Amino acid sequence: MAVYFSIILVIITALTGIVWFADKFYLAPQRKLKAAAAELSAKEQSAAILTPQALATLTEPSPLVDTAVQIFPVIAFVLILRSFLYEPFQIPSGSMMPTLLDGDFILVNKFNYGLKDPVLRHQFLENGLPEHGDVVVFKYPQDPRVDYIKRVIGLPGDRIIYRNKLLYIKRACTDTDAKCPEFEQIQQNFVGKYDGPDAEFGMNEFESKMLNKSHQVLNDSHTLPRVMHYFQQSGTAADEFLVPAKHYFVMGDNRDNSLDGRFWGFVPEENLVGEAVAIWMSFDFDRSEDSFLPQWLPSGVRFDRIGAII
Repeated sequence: MAVYFSIILVIITALTGIVWFADKFYLAPQRKLKAAAAELSAKEQSAAILTPQALATLTEPSPLVDTAVQIFPVIAFVLILRSFLYEPFQIPSGSMMPTLLDGDFILVNKFNYGLKDPVLRHQFLENGLPEHGDVVVFKYPQDPRVDYIKRVIGLPGDRIIYRNKLLYIKRACTDTDAKCPEFEQIQQNFVGKYDGPDAEFGMNEFESKMLNKSHQVLNDSHTLPRVMHYFQQSGTAADEFLVPAKHYFVMGDNRDNSLDGRFWGFVPEENLVGEAVAIWMSFDFDRSEDSFLPQWLPSGVRFDRIGAII
């Protein structure tokens, strides 16, 4: 849906832009010349002067042209802002709980990972790459029409193991490493039973200290590991993932309720949309069965989440 909206926005911007430039550099000057000629003709014929209303009628653009001229700057501003700086997204599921909730509306920074054209998504400016722990929006590799949001766990060249609900990372060697890093277990400190929004029986909350960042994750004590459904690579164990070049391994913070890289593989670099940076609005869509309001209407605003940094 976001892809179609971008195409429609580009088309509207282009059409109104053409009208704006045509009006500014051709149509408006022609209307002024026409008004001047009419005023001169009136003076020569009867020494009368055209009324201000008559002159205004001659210099005014048609309603269609006037509408295009008025909306072009607004549409162009929205296109630039949405395509190259910040784009709003809605969180449609609980796969990133407790960091993000169903009903959160977030801002995604599209500048951090380089700039791409809004239609073909070809990158024309490199500006940076994701780091461990970033929350990213990307085009779902199995259906690029769908936007997903997950946390970056593995960078190109990293080895990831997710075993018994514990995460291990062996970072890729770099030119500055004296020796290649060994597997590092990501520390998870038990916080308690999760009783926040959308809580379910058996959910436990942990503080995960992943390399250079700290965030909260959820594990469901009643859900067994689904290793048999994991994405399989040749030369690796069933619960091990070797991140290819120019790809990223991502997981949801709601570890037992997330369709992520464990099940479908890796995110190509070209699928990256941007980094989720803040929550600008949050609605609670939970509604009791006896409510007279439709399910899609929010039952309230989560004011405490507005402005939260991700």
